[in-house]
Amino acid sequence: MFVALLDIQIVASSLQDIGGGLSAAQDQISWVQTAYLIAEIIVIPLSGWLTRVFSTRWLFAGSAVGFTLASMLCGLAWNIDSMILFRGLQGMLGASMIPTVFTSSFHYFQGNRRVYAAAVIGTIASIAPTLGPVIGGYITDALNWHWLFYINLVPGALVAIFVALLVKIDEPDLSLLRDADYPGIALMAVGLGTLEYVLEEGTRWNWFSDETIMACAYISGACLVAFFVRSMMVKNPVVDFRAFGNRNFALGCFLSFTTGIGIFSTIYLTPLFLGYVRGFSAWQTGVAIFSTGAASIAGVPVYIFLARKYDLRWIMMFGLACFGLAMWSFSFISSDWGGGELFWPQVIRGFPQVFCVAPSVTLGLGSLSPARLKYASGLFNMMRNLGGAVGIAVCGAMLNSRTNFHFQMLAGHLNAGNGAMVTLLSGMSRRLTETLGSVQAGHAAALRELWNMTYAQAETLSYGDAFRAIMLAFALAVCLVPLMKKVVPPKAPPAEAH
Repeated sequence: MFVALLDIQIVASSLQDIGGGLSAAQDQISWVQTAYLIAEIIVIPLSGWLTRVFSTRWLFAGSAVGFTLASMLCGLAWNIDSMILFRGLQGMLGASMIPTVFTSSFHYFQGNRRVYAAAVIGTIASIAPTLGPVIGGYITDALNWHWLFYINLVPGALVAIFVALLVKIDEPDLSLLRDADYPGIALMAVGLGTLEYVLEEGTRWNWFSDETIMACAYISGACLVAFFVRSMMVKNPVVDFRAFGNRNFALGCFLSFTTGIGIFSTIYLTPLFLGYVRGFSAWQTGVAIFSTGAASIAGVPVYIFLARKYDLRWIMMFGLACFGLAMWSFSFISSDWGGGELFWPQVIRGFPQVFCVAPSVTLGLGSLSPARLKYASGLFNMMRNLGGAVGIAVCGAMLNSRTNFHFQMLAGHLNAGNGAMVTLLSGMSRRLTETLGSVQAGHAAALRELWNMTYAQAETLSYGDAFRAIMLAFALAVCLVPLMKKVVPPKAPPAEAH
């Protein structure tokens, strides 16, 4: 599960290296990430049905084998088309491992032990995407981009072997293949796939002014509505929407969605700022954001201690409030921020991650019956990934529109009446004239430098706006937590007498 989540973002800081190695155009590179996300978000909701068909043991072992082979193929990719195909396979084959771990923990751990299990799983779910750019940047700088995928081979093989040998939870039921709702599966796949495409590519193609984006949006909406209606009517749906009738599960899904917005959006925004505004390399970016992962790990024992003594709802409110506070501190970002300035905002953001994710797992899934849990877990996990996709799309759109807005506002003040600007421009012109040996060339270079400085400030202000928008989402989430009911975990069954 850690590796499957890590691989969402492990390529984030190395896309330029991959593109160069595969001679790919700039507009093709983003598909290295998009293909993985589209395939993953389609399969995750199907994991409950797949688990009942093939059993937890063989679905997980088979997924691990397939994910490992797909990783090897990604490392061996010979052009961008083959890479996109293999990344899609990797996302599809790794997706079912994520919700399967959640449901397995509820089988293996009872009573208060679920607090420990939820803390570990919540930490993995939140820290793996955070560490992706860090690990990816280090591997690319130390070795090359091929090793971003080769590192999966040994752990993938070991996991496949030991899961097949040791995991015994349920038995396969292949008869379910005969009565499966295949039209529903097709509607869900097309709906979620096109939705993910719209969210990932919308910003780059100016959203609904592009015919392809508009068509995909209509197709996605129609397919998802039809899938929902069909799932409520058929006897054995592949996704159990009736679980939303449980208040805790419905609120847990929304809070998981919000947490996904926060985790994935900040992973998207921070490396983007460091790369484009500060000009950091992949490794420098990884080092600068490492404090987030370290703080996440440090929060685990604190969460376990508090979860044993206090109501999980208040602990979750604390976590969401801290995350919102971190987004507020990020909103004061300036163009000279680096690892030092980002340290404390990232600590405040990383430390409460487990306080946000783990209680939502226990409160949202722990209130469901075991029979419904498998089907609902995929839906629950999809909401976090969907939240990440929506968050990244909204943040990308905000960066575009707000950068233009701030640039126009700043440029409006750069005129002959601005004494400080005139002095700065004159000084740069003199310095560049001496360097270039021409007054005209020096003045033109100074104007370009002034334009670049203004644009960098406009970009930085737009990042602050994006962080404030995320903060508002978490403020809403904090207000909704008290509506959840307290969940009392079932006691562990007594040991058999001998």
